[in-house]
Amino acid sequence: MQGQSGPGRRRVVLALGTTQTFAWASSYYLPAILAVPMAAELGLSRSWIFAAFSGALLLTALLGPLAGRAIDARGGRDVLCLSNLILAAGLVLLGLAQGPLLLGAGWAVLGVGMAFGLYDAAFATLAGLYGREARGPITGITLIAGFASTVGWPASAAMEAEIGWRGACLAWAALHLLVALPLNRLLVPPAPPPAPPGTPEVAAAPAQRGAMALLAFIFAVVGLVSTGMAAHLPRLLQEAGATAAGAVAAGALIGPAQVAARLGESALQRHLRPLSAARLATLLHPIGAALLLALGGPAAAAFAVLHGAGNGMLTIARGTLPLALFGPAGYGLRTGLLAAPARLAQAAAPLLFGVLLDAWGAGMLLVSAGLGLASLAALLVLRMPRAVTPAR
Repeated sequence: MQGQSGPGRRRVVLALGTTQTFAWASSYYLPAILAVPMAAELGLSRSWIFAAFSGALLLTALLGPLAGRAIDARGGRDVLCLSNLILAAGLVLLGLAQGPLLLGAGWAVLGVGMAFGLYDAAFATLAGLYGREARGPITGITLIAGFASTVGWPASAAMEAEIGWRGACLAWAALHLLVALPLNRLLVPPAPPPAPPGTPEVAAAPAQRGAMALLAFIFAVVGLVSTGMAAHLPRLLQEAGATAAGAVAAGALIGPAQVAARLGESALQRHLRPLSAARLATLLHPIGAALLLALGGPAAAAFAVLHGAGNGMLTIARGTLPLALFGPAGYGLRTGLLAAPARLAQAAAPLLFGVLLDAWGAGMLLVSAGLGLASLAALLVLRMPRAVTPAR
């Protein structure tokens, strides 16, 4: 499989990084800012809004394999363009909603759009374009889209303040149609046709038995812990002894830590194999948890940096590990299947971690650290397949 190089590849990475930023900011990160004004105007509870959002994540999990199969068959450009149309439609429904029925329909449509338009679809697009050389481009788009919350939350808040939550939804829809859709359509090339069976590109050694199950477990744990931490981090840090201001300041370090870790992995990727990088990443949260439990509030910043760095690297691992273990053939379907348990875990994480925090306070870190160590153990069991020399 031949891919572009040099300026052409950088153009694709910039385009996908930008459109991924729009996709995440206008879907996954939307309820954090707009749930309260939505609920207040429509006479609903905030819990109802987040329940609808959880339903959207469940729908994303169910449709992920379908999206991956479509990318394997057609390439990712058309699928990503379709996702812009679906996300825009969902946002328009939210903006026009006068009650729970249309609001629920809007979140459901957004769930479909997320299945066809977030990281898994972008990673599969890059695997179709560049084959085993997609690790660098995958890292590149996560570097750009890692700022989705940094950009999206203030943008949504500013739009809500100026034009209301309905206007914010409609403005995000317009950005999908006027900016993201043209970028995906004009700057992302069509994928080359699939290589016929038996060609050197697909003649790889089979992965070890159970590798898919191990990866599914690892990604589900990562999704559970990262989403649970995102939902409850300020309160968790205060339970551990940090002040309210200190908890907010520490939480602000997570985004920069994620980006810094991705930059470090990008710089070292020739020397750091994907499996080794993932093992290192899963160890960082348990180390941070141990420091926070031992030292209390003074370790809040260290915990945030370690957790953020590990989370940033594990986002890359979601794209690079399946590619390294199984190769590019069938990558889209495989990542869709692997993402389904992670999406289900993400949907359950806010409630589950909230219950644990209510019951145990900062002691819930024993659970999250234990889950991190369990995923590390699973990664230690995984082995890279041996390279196969094509028959001459």
